[in-house]
Amino acid sequence: MTRPGRERDEPVGRRVARWRVRRRMTQQMLADRLGKSKSWVDKVERGVRNLDRYSVVQEIARVLRLDPAELLDPRRPPPPSSAATTLDGVDAVRAALAHYHQRPARAVPADEVGRHVTHAWLTYQHAHYAHLLRALPALLDAAHATASLLAPAYRITASVLVKLGEADLAWLAADRAVAAATGDPIRTGAATIAVAQALRALGRDRLALTAAVAAAGTAADDGVRGTLLLQAAMAAAGCGDGRRAGDLIDHAAALADRRAGTDDSHHTAFGPATVRLGRFVSALYVGDAAQAVCLHEEAVRRDDWRRLPAEHRAAHLIDAARAYRQAGDLTAAGRALAEADTIAPAEVRYRPAARTLIAEIAHSGHAAASVARLAALVGLTR
Repeated sequence: MTRPGRERDEPVGRRVARWRVRRRMTQQMLADRLGKSKSWVDKVERGVRNLDRYSVVQEIARVLRLDPAELLDPRRPPPPSSAATTLDGVDAVRAALAHYHQRPARAVPADEVGRHVTHAWLTYQHAHYAHLLRALPALLDAAHATASLLAPAYRITASVLVKLGEADLAWLAADRAVAAATGDPIRTGAATIAVAQALRALGRDRLALTAAVAAAGTAADDGVRGTLLLQAAMAAAGCGDGRRAGDLIDHAAALADRRAGTDDSHHTAFGPATVRLGRFVSALYVGDAAQAVCLHEEAVRRDDWRRLPAEHRAAHLIDAARAYRQAGDLTAAGRALAEADTIAPAEVRYRPAARTLIAEIAHSGHAAASVARLAALVGLTR
């Protein structure tokens, strides 16, 4: 059993396992009471799946008959949110999604809506999430008058909501994107990328795998198809099926190798760099932190790594910090987080997954000054 003095050094998942055993519960019993699968509980306890939503931590604590503080930090819990870490605008996006059946407040020319959609994607790729949230309600309203742009507008909405830990709302937006894209195989495939992301964020990896594989089979664009294969691979890894994940990534790699040019009209950033990052994520999800670290260090040495969008690079570095954390290298984990904050501060400061990781490292007793600074910035200091 873990000594009391070391409890603060434990990852959240390990604390869940320890308290589950104390309550004389099996993984299946805990899963049943949470409405999750046994595989989901196992991945949480092994640190393969992050507990990046405070509402989920609260629900686990309720089932285990605990204060959430016992899971987040036995000495003193970090606040679930603060002025420094809360983004305004999610409620406005939720309200805009509730108005999907209404006519636009004013007619906006299609070319103007197209420019707004393009700007929204650029804003997302630079991780300017606060600005994007403010713009989305008007964009969704205007896009209803232009059928070809409605699916992309819903897709970008789903993507940013996944980032901010609003997986249920992201699933709704992604489903709307697929419905709006009906009849267009490429747009349907692009919308299904968002579906797979939302389902994975909800812990529904098997459903994400099925959806992504089915859409990849009909996608005519190599960038969309390759990205769907990577989403399917990460979902397979989340199910513990490393072999299938590897096969799917190999198929994606073949597409990336033959893809010509740099056209990214469907905003996938697909190419050899994203394939390498997909291999890293799959290794991380199946619990092989050492292999994940090796794949990360190889990927970031390549020239094409620096050409990825800022959002993508920062998100990867957060995952790399998780890999280092699992491998026991807190110094490297801190460096990865600090680098991510330099590339795209909002990715680190507003994403629940990043904040959970910062809290775990900052409260471990071995945090570098850079992590302590991040913890203070996001309101996780004691």
